[in-house]
Order: sequence, then structure tokens, then C-alpha cells
Amino acid sequence: MLHQTRTEGSSPPRTPQRLYSGVPPAGVVRGATRKMVGGATPPPVAINKVLDAWNEMIENENHSLRDRVSDLEKKVHEQNDEIMCLRSTLADVLRRLSTVEGASRVSNSHSIGRATPTKEAGIRLRHQNNDIRDSSKRASSYVPGRSTSTSHIRRGAHYQSTSSLYSDGHSSSSVSPAPSPSPTHAQAHTPTVHHHHHHAPSPTAHHHHARHTTLASPARPGPVGALNKRWASTSDFATPSRVGHAHSPTPTNSQLARRPNSGSLHNLTTLRSATSQLNLGRHGAREAQYNPDEGVVKLYLRGRPLNLYVPTALQETYSPTASTSHPPAKLKLEWVYGYRGRDCRNNVYQLPTGEIVYFVAAVVVLYNVEDQMQRHYLGHTDDIKSLAVHPNKLLIATGQTAGHDRRDARSWRLNPPADHLSPEAEEWPHIRVWDSVSLNTLHIIGISDIERSVACLAFSKADGGSLLVAVDEAPDHNMSVWDWSRGERGYKMLETKCSADQVLAVDFSPVDRSTIITCGKNHISFWSYESGMLAKRMGIFENRERPKYVTSISFTDAGNVISGDSNGNLLIWQRGGNTVSKMVRGAHDGPVFSIFVQKDGAIITGGKDGRIVEWDRELERTGNIIEVPEQYGSPRVVTSGRGSQLVVGTTRNCVLEGTFTFPMRPVMQGHTEELWALTPHPGHHQFLTAGYDRICYLWDTMAHTIVWSKDIGEHAQSAAFSSNGEIVIIGTTSGRWFVMDAETREMYSQHQDGNEPIQVLKFSPNGQYLAVGSRDNNIYVYQVSEDCRKYTRIGRCQGHASFVTHLDWSADSQFLQSNSGDYELLYWNAGLCRQIVQTSQMRDVEWASNTCTLTFATLGIWPEGADGTDVNTCAKANNTGLLATGDDFGKVKLFSSPACHQKARCLEYGGHSSHVTSVGFLHDDSRLITTGGRDTAVMQWVVSPTSPSASQR
Repeated sequence: MLHQTRTEGSSPPRTPQRLYSGVPPAGVVRGATRKMVGGATPPPVAINKVLDAWNEMIENENHSLRDRVSDLEKKVHEQNDEIMCLRSTLADVLRRLSTVEGASRVSNSHSIGRATPTKEAGIRLRHQNNDIRDSSKRASSYVPGRSTSTSHIRRGAHYQSTSSLYSDGHSSSSVSPAPSPSPTHAQAHTPTVHHHHHHAPSPTAHHHHARHTTLASPARPGPVGALNKRWASTSDFATPSRVGHAHSPTPTNSQLARRPNSGSLHNLTTLRSATSQLNLGRHGAREAQYNPDEGVVKLYLRGRPLNLYVPTALQETYSPTASTSHPPAKLKLEWVYGYRGRDCRNNVYQLPTGEIVYFVAAVVVLYNVEDQMQRHYLGHTDDIKSLAVHPNKLLIATGQTAGHDRRDARSWRLNPPADHLSPEAEEWPHIRVWDSVSLNTLHIIGISDIERSVACLAFSKADGGSLLVAVDEAPDHNMSVWDWSRGERGYKMLETKCSADQVLAVDFSPVDRSTIITCGKNHISFWSYESGMLAKRMGIFENRERPKYVTSISFTDAGNVISGDSNGNLLIWQRGGNTVSKMVRGAHDGPVFSIFVQKDGAIITGGKDGRIVEWDRELERTGNIIEVPEQYGSPRVVTSGRGSQLVVGTTRNCVLEGTFTFPMRPVMQGHTEELWALTPHPGHHQFLTAGYDRICYLWDTMAHTIVWSKDIGEHAQSAAFSSNGEIVIIGTTSGRWFVMDAETREMYSQHQDGNEPIQVLKFSPNGQYLAVGSRDNNIYVYQVSEDCRKYTRIGRCQGHASFVTHLDWSADSQFLQSNSGDYELLYWNAGLCRQIVQTSQMRDVEWASNTCTLTFATLGIWPEGADGTDVNTCAKANNTGLLATGDDFGKVKLFSSPACHQKARCLEYGGHSSHVTSVGFLHDDSRLITTGGRDTAVMQWVVSPTSPSASQR
């Protein structure tokens, strides 16, 4: 009996194995058995009670353990968030210190004539820093025999364009392509790399051009400044030494002489200028010829001569090949309007510094909504199609498409150039990994490995972001896995054909380092890689309806995959498997575009039905729903913002912010289709744009917001403000044009001139006439009355053999000059609507504007051998002696006005990825506005005057 009592009272030791086994120890069962004497069988009820008590104890222990583990995980996540915020704050502080230190270095070097002070105090510090780099590049020249190694960072083609953090106005910080001097001053003996570029916005034109920009790459050897040493100590990057070198300033000539391997940096800068000079003349077109007796200069476009009459005051001294100086100002990208959400996914993220990062055209925008400040990464040369943020929230990877003439890279992949970082190479699709604080390019990946464009990108998560996966948009949809930090161009670990169908998304598992998920048309695939091999398992839908598209994927905190499809369903795939464990039918009415898992485990989805829905961990609705207004489009991507806010990118190229409590508000809006119409306001810091999406926007350049928008119901082609700014005219592709109040948007009248697009609209300087240039080859002239609200046609100017492209009024409102699609320059008596045949009589006429691209004042904007349609648009500044142009290659160029010498020097800027359709100065010449065609981007550039000495170099 004592033995029985002792056995019953004793408790088994709690070992981990017994705690989780679920089976009571043998001693307990034996003790219960000994209670029965005489060999009697113990009652089953007693054994069951012991087992139940034991199981209850195990369950309580397990529940307690799970709670403790959950609490620990929560604390770890909170600490990680705190660490991330501290690191990002430190990065932001370092960026600001970099600006201040750069300004102090500029102030020290100003005494020896390197820095160029700007007249705007608000952007003084950073512009002075820019001019040091610009003067260093202008002073350099090619030295034969020096090494052309590409191991150094190519700072020659980029300059830091960053407004002062202490400026009064809104500003931006950009890494912009370097202003390129005219090919006239390139070294004739420099070797060249021929590169053909084709683009045809007009069905009647076939374009050829040489395109030259520089591919930035991190520097290997070289000194590291004090700020760079501090960067290395932050441990924010996998390779801190590389980041430090990326901050190295451009070396001066004296530094080049002391450093034996620095010639490559210097030589590559001049190589681009020489390449431009030699390539532009490859068509064999003759230079402009000048006849001083008649005062006529002949410009040859595609072998056709165009006679341009030299003003009387210049006849004796004029020479078309005379050297010119640089323009007396430069441009800095201040603001970008627009976002690419119509055909791209997973491309909006909130950084810990408070900036929203997204892209449009060839620009990555880092937008701080609270401070109303933008910074821009301008390393890409063509359309950006994908974006991924590193787990440390500081590094960003972006992938671009092939250039206009590089749509098929198969032949080039078989025989790639020896130098993958050549000017030609950067036209090919590739991935750039860059620092979101300094905007320096760290690695350039995938040149010669990606055929068409980078459709999807993702960093690994379980190992801290050491790997990068990319999916090519080529027919085979190749997927490649990269050790991105290994070398300047990374190291490709694996590559395989992903799917014969379109791939929409790719992502690493957050808990399994070797697991990758892809989804798209007719598939969801589960990949695992080991020992250099990729194994693929297709998702099995079993008896569930198979969707045409799996449109989005995400992961729960347990590692399960959540997918959304074109049927509006949500599915959960068990971790490690390829079968469905749970399905929610009809989560959305239409495709599920985005799935976002919050830190607390809640799930948020966005669909084509315009709804944003919140779900709990078990995919049960919480009741929180946001209805996105139809005018903004459907939510394409949903991510977390500050606090409880959500950041949403939409299919109509808008970025929204809001919560389930407060309605969504737009922080960025843009056009969704091809954009052509631009007109600055004649008296305010505003401008109007309109495009094929039928929407007109009036923008405020100081507040960086939309004043109003209006749907006109037709594709817009052109626009013009009246002289007093009270009326705006919108021309459409159907030959109809509307008269609208610029404040109330009230439509006063509409008119029809032919059935072809209205290419150009222009009020006369005195406000009494309106000229309407049509694609039907005619110019219609109207008399304006009743405060620009009544229009009476007085005639039609007939004589062009092709469609009218540009026109200008004379300063006295008596004459018109116009260009056409077959490179004509004609003059007209506006009151009589008759052509002036004796064009020599017009040589001394003063023109109120200069938007015609084929005139004596614009002779210098045409490079040698250029097609007559290469330059789409130009505009003369009102009072500052500047002329801006936009071309078919996404370039904005700034000249001195008039640009009447054939090899006029200019500054060249990138950012647009499509043909630049229109440029225009604000009324006070403080800013230049440019519009892209198919990239739908609107860009605002600050015009910063330079000193006379800087413009002469």
C-alpha cells in the first residue's frame, strides 16, 4: 500500500521529449496497474482518466510555450523595426552631412576658380558642387596611350544635381546624366563605338541616330573620404568598401597625373563625345553651305536642301561652322509628375526615411510627401519595368527594358562585345543595384544575359538579401538567380527557362532560403535550388477551378504562400508543398492585383473591382473595405505607409495614401496614354497638359499639384493659352478644337477644321488672331473677339505639301512661319492667308516665339546627318537667351538662342524614355517643362544661370 501511494504521488521528470510526445510514461501506467491485486484487470475508466489528465497537462504546457515563443517573436520584430528606423535615420543624416561637406569643399575651391556660384540662394550649395564636377570634365582631354580599363567608376557621365536641404522652396536631389558638349569639341583621333538607334513616332519617318550615355559602375581602387569611412562603419551594406568607393569624387587633372590607372575614367568621358561626332556623320550628309553674296545658308536633311536666309546684320560675319559657347544656364530635374502603374506591378514601396519610391519613364522617384521633396535616380537609359527593395530598406534594384533599337538581343548575346560596360552596352536590358541615400550605382547586372526586359525582380529574405532573382520578358521567360554583390557585374548562379507563358511576379520565401515562387498566365510554380540546380514543381489546383492568370503572390509569416488569380479567388498553399490547403472564392469581383501581409499577420488585397479589403490570419473578412474612386483606377499595388496608412499605386498611374478610416487622397497623378499637348500659362507658374487619355490637367509648379482636371471626351493633340491666360484652347485628333475657361473649365464653344488632328494652336501676340495648324496640310486663321470667347474664321493658308508640324507668329502679329512633315519652311501673310513667296523678304522679321524646328535660328539644333524628324519640339525662352529642344531619343537639350551655327554647343539631359513631344518655358523662364510621348511623364526642370566664365569653358 505504501508502495502504491508512493507510486501514485510521484510525478515523472519533465523532459522535452516526454512533454511533446503526448504519451504518458510507463511508470504511470504500471502504478495504476499495481492498484489492482490478485491479478484483477484495472478498470478502463481509471486508465482513461490518467491519460486525459496527462494530455491536458501537455496541452497546457504547449499552449504556454507557444505564447512565450509568440511574445519573443513579437519583441524581435519590434526590435528589428527599431533597428531599421535607426539605420535609415542614420543614413538620412549621413546624406545631409554629405551635402554640407560638399558645400564646404566647394567654398574652399571657389578661390581657385572651380566652383560657379548660382544666383538662386535656395539651391546654392549643391549647384556649386555640380560645377566643380562639370569644370573638371570640361577641362579634361583625351590622352593617347592611357589605360581604358573599366575598373573605375564612370563619373564622367553623371553629376550630382541636388538642391540644398536648407532652401526655402521645394527641391529635388538627382543624379543626372552629365551635360554633354557638342560633338565639335571631341578629339578627332579618339576611337569610336558605332551605335545605331531607331525610333519612329510618325508613320512616315524612319529615324537613325547615335545615342551615347555612360554606364556608371563602382570604382575599385582610390581614396575614400571621411564621410565614406563613416558609411563603412554603419554596416548597412553587404560590401561597405564598395559603397565607400562609389562616393569618390571625380578626380581632377592633377590627380589623374598622380594616379597611374585613372586615365580610363578620363578617357571614357571624351570617348563619348568623339563617338557622337563620328557617328552622327555616318549618313554622309553634307555640312551646311553658306553663300555670303546672297546671305543664304543651305541645310541638308536626308539629302534635301533647305534655304535659310541670314539676317542682314549677320551676313558679313556669319559662318555656319563658327564655334559657339555653352548656354548661359543649365537644367536640374526638380519634379517628375506621373507613375507607371498601368502595366507594371510591385513597384511602390515606403522607405523607413518616409520616402515613397516608384518609377516612371527612365527615372526612379524618391518622394517625401510630408516635406514635399523629390529625389531622382537617373542611372537608366530606357523604360524601367521592375523594382525591388533590399531587406535593409536602403539598397534598391531596378530593371530596364532594351533600347529602341535593341528589342531583340539574341544575336548580340551570342557575340557580346568585349567590354560589357561600353556605351553600347547600356542600351541593353540590365539591372542596377543602387544606394537610395547617395543615389550611387553599386552594381550593374545582366548585360548580355537578359534579352528583352526585366519583368520581375526580388531580393532574397531568409539570408538577409544576398541573392537577387530576375525574370526576363523574352519568349522563353528565363529566370536567373544572382549573387548580386559579387563583383561589379554580379555573379549569375543559376538560369533556367521559367515558363512559355507570361510571368507576372516572382519572390523568395521569407523562411526558406532556397525556395522561389513564380506566377503568371496559366501557372504558379514552386522552385527550389540546391547544388547549382533548380527543381520546379507546378501548383496543383486539383478539382478547383484553374484560373487563366495567377496575378499576385505573397507569404504569411509562417511561410505559406497566398495567391490571387484572375477569377477573384484567394488560395493558400502549404509551406513546402504545391497543393492548395484553403481557398476563398470571390474575394474580389475580377483579378486580384495585389496581396500585402502586414506585420501583425493581417492580409490586405487589392483588386480590379477598385476595392481594398482587409482579412485576418485565417482569411476571414474583418469588415474593413476601401472603395478607390474610379477616376484613380484600380489598386495595382498596395503596401504599408507611415503608421496605419496604406500606399496604393493604381492602374491609372496614380499614387494614393489613406487608411480604412480616412479616404484615399492622391499624392501623385499622371497621364495614362500618349502625351502631346503642353502649354505654359502666360502669367502664372502653371502649365496645362493633355493627351490621348482624354484628360486635361492644369498643374501648379510651385505646389507640385493638380489645380484641376477635365475629361474632354476626345484624344487631345495640342493646346494653347490665350494672351491673358483666361482661355485655353484644346485641339483633338478628330479635327475638333474646344474653347474652355481656364478657371471654371466651362466650355464656351467648339469648332471643326477638317478631319485630321490639330497639330498646333497659337495665339498672336496681340491676342487678335488664332492660328490652327492641321494634319490636313492647312493653317486656319481665326479672328478673336469678346475676350477670346468668340472665333471667326478669316481664311485658310494652303501651300504645304505635308502636314503642318510647327508655327510661329511675328512680334507684330502680321506674319506666320510654319514647318511641315516634308521639311518645308513657309511664310504667310496672316491677315490675307497668302503665302509669301519671296522668302528673302522675311530675313529680318522678329518672331515672337521660336517653336519651328527648321529656321535659321534653330540651324544648330540639328546634328550632322540627322533625319528631319529627329527633333520633335523646341522652344525659345522669353528673356534669357536660351533654346530648349526635345528629340526622338528621350533627350532634352539646352542651347544658346539663337542656335544659328551648325555645331552649336549644348547641354544634354536624360530622364524620358520615349520621344520628347513638347518643351516649354514658364513665363519667367525659371523652369522648363517637358513631356514624354509613350512614357506619359511630365518633367519640371529648374533653369539655373551660370557665370560667363563657366559658359565659355
